[in-house]
Amino acid sequence: MTKTRTYLDWNATAPLVQAAREAMIAAMDVVGNPSSVHGEGRAAKGLMERARAQVAEAFGAQGADVVFTSGSTEGAALALTDRNLHCAGVEHDAVSAWCEVDLPVAKDGVVTVTDPAQSTVQLANSETGIIQKIPEGLAVCDATQGFGKIPVAFNWLGADMALISAHKIGGPKGVGALVLKQGLDVTARIRGGGQEMGRRSGTENLIGIAGFGAAAEAASKALADGLWDEVAEKRDYLEAMLADGVEDPIFVGQGAKRLPNTMNLITPGWRGETQVMQMDLAGFAVSAGSACSSGKVKASSVLTAMGFDADAATSALRVSIGPDVTKEELERFAKAWLSAYARWKKRAA
Repeated sequence: MTKTRTYLDWNATAPLVQAAREAMIAAMDVVGNPSSVHGEGRAAKGLMERARAQVAEAFGAQGADVVFTSGSTEGAALALTDRNLHCAGVEHDAVSAWCEVDLPVAKDGVVTVTDPAQSTVQLANSETGIIQKIPEGLAVCDATQGFGKIPVAFNWLGADMALISAHKIGGPKGVGALVLKQGLDVTARIRGGGQEMGRRSGTENLIGIAGFGAAAEAASKALADGLWDEVAEKRDYLEAMLADGVEDPIFVGQGAKRLPNTMNLITPGWRGETQVMQMDLAGFAVSAGSACSSGKVKASSVLTAMGFDADAATSALRVSIGPDVTKEELERFAKAWLSAYARWKKRAA
């Protein structure tokens, strides 16, 4: 059966991996509350702690505290509220909402940090894929996009805290983790029963957590098996195809260290939202920026922070792929996009 849709928006959310699906289905039959002391409760607790160990192992965070949350947005609020840390304009809104946005950003997307202990820096950008060098002693690192796509271990990352999310690595939506060095603490924002070591009250999302653990284990294996090296080759192949048909293409971050799966192409004058809609009609799911800001008619704050003007910052298309995407699918996408580009150029002439 021929696929009628091709999903090229993995940075927004990755497709659920089979291991996570199976773990979640199995967890549905675990009746106990992890906080209960009877046999059923202990079984639920054991399942949750197994998932915690899986996440810690995959993220290189053995010995650290893994606090389950509803995702990186909640993790950011838990880590950053009332701390007045500094960040750059390339950060995700979930982080920048809590910070002084005043760290300088170079044209290549690299952030300059002068006081790591009072700063937060992302590991990799969701729109451009640009990877940052994390300074030792950094207060908080948003590792959401880098985790599972590039080698990273919390224990050598250099940050005191890190944010990760299940649905970026093929786990379920609505579950993530705040990872802290042992000995550090945060003030609980959700109070009540004192779950998650007193840092995040509320009965844990056992089904989602089980899926997170399985997805983390699968992501670690995929990375070790070299699947993301193959993804990088496919991404470069796509960029080469598009470059052959575009006048003076602007591939953001192409000369920098990037995530292996991310392409950001600016076509000044051709609105990113328009491109997304045209590709959607052609059967391809892509985006004009991060999922949390896509659909809002405004310039990309990431590209603006990097020094691009408003026209360029509203004319970007992000394609983010994963191991399941084939070269044939990328060839079909390139053909469809180049056809739309030719029509746009003709109208704009």
